[in-house]
Amino acid sequence: MFTPDFVKKGDKIAIVSTARKIDFKEVKEAIDLLETWGLQPVLGSTIGSQDHQFAGSDQLRRADFQKMLDDNDIKAIWCARGGYGTVRIIDDIDFSGFRQKPKWIIGYSDITVLHSHIHNFEINTIHAPMPVDVHKGTKASIDSLKEVIFGNREGYTISSSKKNVLGQAQGQLIGGNLSMLYSLCGSKSALDTKGKILCIEDLDEYLYHIDRMLQNLRRNGYFDHLSGLIVGGMTKMHDNNVPFGKKAKKIILDIVKDYDFPVAFNFPMGHIEDNRAFIFGAEVSLKVDEEGVVFKYL
Repeated sequence: MFTPDFVKKGDKIAIVSTARKIDFKEVKEAIDLLETWGLQPVLGSTIGSQDHQFAGSDQLRRADFQKMLDDNDIKAIWCARGGYGTVRIIDDIDFSGFRQKPKWIIGYSDITVLHSHIHNFEINTIHAPMPVDVHKGTKASIDSLKEVIFGNREGYTISSSKKNVLGQAQGQLIGGNLSMLYSLCGSKSALDTKGKILCIEDLDEYLYHIDRMLQNLRRNGYFDHLSGLIVGGMTKMHDNNVPFGKKAKKIILDIVKDYDFPVAFNFPMGHIEDNRAFIFGAEVSLKVDEEGVVFKYL
């Protein structure tokens, strides 16, 4: 895997939206934050643009992202928010220049489309809080983004969960939003999970649909040769009037019960306030035991 150059003070960081609309007020704290870190924020034309629920038309969002992708003065692209829309433009983005001179792509949720697509170019990306989250993220989550983009690759140690499956794993870190991973199956943006550690998280889904999506990943072989599984926030789950009968953790455990890899629940990632930054594509180790979970970069 290729690791883009980490940022340094004075570098320009683009803020664009490839998905849902967002206005200047919603990114102001992120702008201020970058400036306190000694970085220069550069706003794309999608900030403040609107086409129904999107941050401008598909053509505008693609062109805005493409412009920042091709500008060699821009050292990272921080996606402003998720929602929905990145998959509508992914096939029209020209990554040829980016592949010759990669830069960091940062975000989560709908940005899983970019993480997955770019992973197949063997280039690392950053799963992390976005500008829309700065006002509500924990200090630890925001600090973790700063640490990662400046090249300080610290691991994480978290408390154990009774639902965890114990064991050790090593491999490239991949994944993101479950709904997006599910939607990418069968496309050229789908992931090869062999020997890797998969992260999943999701928000505002029905429990039966969590089962449906995981069944699809299983049938697509996502768990067949997986090294380990990390589960972040499964936030604001819903049930039908006739209950599905299982909560999200039990659904996940039932799906992977016949596989032999560790599973770590309650990881600080996803649609939660404590959404830590991770380098996707990096080689990492995962140790899950009764005392806790230790995640390290190798």
